[in-house]
Amino acid sequence: VGEFLEVSGLDIPVFVSGTLVDQSGRTLSGQTGEAFYASIRHAKPMCVGLNCALGAQHMTPFVERLAKCVECFMHVYSNAGLPNAMGGYDETPEDMAQYNKVFFENGWLNMVGGCCGSTPPHIKAIREMAENYKPRKLPDVGRPKMWLSGLEDLIVDDVTNHLGLPFLNVGERCNISGSMRFKKLMMSGDYGTAMDIAKKQVEDGAHVIDINVDDGLLDGLAAMQKFVKIAITEPEVSKVPFMLDASKFEIVVAGLKWCQGKCIVNSISLKVGEELFKEQATLLKKHGAAVVVMAFDEEGQAATEEDKVRICKRSYDVLVNEVGFPPEDIIFDPNVLTIGTGMEEHSNYGIDFINATKTIKEVCPYVKISGGISNLSFGFRGVNKIRESIHAVFLHHAVLESGMDVGIVNAHEMIAYSELEPEFKEAAENLVYNKSEDATEVMLQLTQKEREAIERRKKGGGPTKVKESSWRDGPAKQRLEHALVNGISEHVVVDVEEARLQCARPLEVIEGPLMDGMNVVGDLFGSGKMFLPQVIKSARVMKKAVAYLLPFMEAEKRENLIAAGKDPDAIDENDDSNFAGKVLMATVKGDVHDIGKNIVAVVLGCNNYKVYDIGVMCSCEKILEKAKEYNVDVIGLSGLITPSLDEMVVVGKELSKGGYKQPLLIGGATTSKMHTAVKIAPNYFTMQHPVIHVLDASRSVTVVSSLLGENKEEFVEEIQEEYDEMREDYYAGLEDRYFLTYKQAKEAKLKIDFDAVPPAPAPKKLGITVIDQVKVADVVPYIDWNPFFQTWELRGRYPNRGYPKIFNDDTVGSEAKKLFDDAQAMLNQIVADGSMTVKGVVGLFPANQSADGEDVNIYETEADRAADNPTGTFCMLRQQAEKESEDPYLSQSDFIAPAGYKDHLGMFAVACFGCDELVTKYEAENDDYSKIMAQALAD
Repeated sequence: VGEFLEVSGLDIPVFVSGTLVDQSGRTLSGQTGEAFYASIRHAKPMCVGLNCALGAQHMTPFVERLAKCVECFMHVYSNAGLPNAMGGYDETPEDMAQYNKVFFENGWLNMVGGCCGSTPPHIKAIREMAENYKPRKLPDVGRPKMWLSGLEDLIVDDVTNHLGLPFLNVGERCNISGSMRFKKLMMSGDYGTAMDIAKKQVEDGAHVIDINVDDGLLDGLAAMQKFVKIAITEPEVSKVPFMLDASKFEIVVAGLKWCQGKCIVNSISLKVGEELFKEQATLLKKHGAAVVVMAFDEEGQAATEEDKVRICKRSYDVLVNEVGFPPEDIIFDPNVLTIGTGMEEHSNYGIDFINATKTIKEVCPYVKISGGISNLSFGFRGVNKIRESIHAVFLHHAVLESGMDVGIVNAHEMIAYSELEPEFKEAAENLVYNKSEDATEVMLQLTQKEREAIERRKKGGGPTKVKESSWRDGPAKQRLEHALVNGISEHVVVDVEEARLQCARPLEVIEGPLMDGMNVVGDLFGSGKMFLPQVIKSARVMKKAVAYLLPFMEAEKRENLIAAGKDPDAIDENDDSNFAGKVLMATVKGDVHDIGKNIVAVVLGCNNYKVYDIGVMCSCEKILEKAKEYNVDVIGLSGLITPSLDEMVVVGKELSKGGYKQPLLIGGATTSKMHTAVKIAPNYFTMQHPVIHVLDASRSVTVVSSLLGENKEEFVEEIQEEYDEMREDYYAGLEDRYFLTYKQAKEAKLKIDFDAVPPAPAPKKLGITVIDQVKVADVVPYIDWNPFFQTWELRGRYPNRGYPKIFNDDTVGSEAKKLFDDAQAMLNQIVADGSMTVKGVVGLFPANQSADGEDVNIYETEADRAADNPTGTFCMLRQQAEKESEDPYLSQSDFIAPAGYKDHLGMFAVACFGCDELVTKYEAENDDYSKIMAQALAD
């Protein structure tokens, strides 16, 4: 209706009438009268009321409730009572007028009429009754308030949460980023169980349910619509308003169209530019939604108090003064960022948010302030008591002192400020307000104590003996590892010097004990046994160690230059040979989040990598340009929101088109190993430049060092195998996997220009050649032992994959060596007694594509080819399963030239003879081990 009036230029009053279906006083879809009005009030109707369904006698309590909240004129068109058994209506005109009288006496109505069963005499009687009373007075306009609705209405300004705070709890557990369980349910399509999570949140005190289905492997548009469609049919869920949360605007709009209530859209921001920002806000205003506005602009994310206030005030002025958006429907999110990371520049994030909240509320009247509270304590993930203590202190001050109104929380785990243990309260106060330099360290110690207590409780309680540390008594390399894991820098110079004297080169200290220590840090962080501040401390110990070694490395370089007859003082200002490698870091286009990327840069920098951080909102063109300009060894892409995943796919494709050779690292909150394997890797992954998902900052050093080290091939092979398996599992699990038609696949075939790239020259000999003069002893040096160990199901883990490094593997190494020795003994016996022989056969024949290009015809001679008399035809298959990349849909026939070209097809077979006789011999001796060994060696 609003769009019609806007487009037509007409100015016509709108009347909206609702129908109550029974004595529950709810509409057919289950809304209360108040919720119904809250849902449509944005359309600014001239008159709102009730009609039909019930007679005036039964409508009285519901008319009274609606009259108390409606801000415009109000009407009632009741039925002439309830229908009788035959579908007729029994109230006389006098009865109907008398039942309507209570509406006039109380001044509830401005307009009255009749619906089912009423006749002109009924209307006349009602008019005559109404003439004796004054119409309803329009209510006085008070302070604007945010008024939301599901099946029931919710005035945000009047809310008090279960802890007694004037604070709106937005439940976070129906958010893929907020709940691993919810994510698994969404990925498997189990919407029914997902509804149980939503119900539980409402039971636990959530006033609003946040719905977020952002994942790179999920069709967000379809998932959002399906979830909301089901949710609105669940009264225990849909009684509260929804917060529709997505990184892509079209997804929230799709969800919005299925919400009958007035919901919140999360989010829009100025990062898309002012014009698109206004377009999005205008559309949301027409839908009547409240909106979360993030403190982002074209330059990035607001981190400081000043930037938070500046961006929110600018957004407010655009929304209120230019779009005409109701200020009471604006919720600013000034970015709750992680504190206690160990990085000094993050220490004021808590107090900056609290101070900015107060100022924003002053300069932007009627708005609300929100934030994702779990972000604040991310550095202490895994220990909920610590995290909730930090949250309790933060919310106490942000809500009661600065006026924060809304937060995305897990209501069930929230702790009241008054219930905090004094030790935890003091530590959290110091951390949130950055009152002391050791605030993070103190909180870290409490975290470790709490984790130990958790472990004791798991084991049934009881005291834990504390063993006095004697780590200084170990060898230097072991002490260095301990120092890195525990972030102890006190003795690092002494230990590094001792280790340096034990190594041939200074670099060996970095690549040996120091990297071993960082690998342990990565494993501990990944398993939740270390926390982000500890990772940063470990990185700083590493930095101190590397700084001590740099002069020795520089001296070594000078000696090498002198030995090579070069002048060591002819210094190149751009010389970066002392760095372990060069890494480009970028947050992709459309994304302004950079905290995680900055932490990775710090960790890599502390490990002697030169990091080029080119910022946020980086276009694909800029990333490619800077990678070439800086001649980097590795490219790292970061992103927090789902559209970033699509942009990473684009970057991967363009790197491939541009012939780039650098490995590509993928990281960020919404990224995943599965998405990387399925969506990004197929566009760029090769053994030279793999695409690798990096889970967190602690893993970055291990991954980069592996890519730039001598074991790169094995490392990448393992990643490739894992990603291949993940892709197979992913596609096997898709019930609706899409296949191209055979015709479509043929149109997307590989087209080779055989004039530009002619077939290989003709073989010297066509036909069949038998090779039977090779001795087993001549073949032995060429044996690839890896399949042998696979046959016995022995597999080493990186960096001990493959022969002969498998012998060093802690798990299977000793067993593999025994097996190999047994194999050598049998092999020597086979060579000596000739119990096995090897033969081969090779066939080389004229060949061409069939007329339709889908099969391959084989000819015995060139004369047969000329006569088009094929000896046989290989019927080839063509790929039809839809690809994520733009690669062609291949058939083996694509690689054979069509008729008119002299192309050939080769084939071979090899065999080992004598194995069956050996197997029979060992079976007769009941020697199964030797039997399988003989078969494995023959293979």
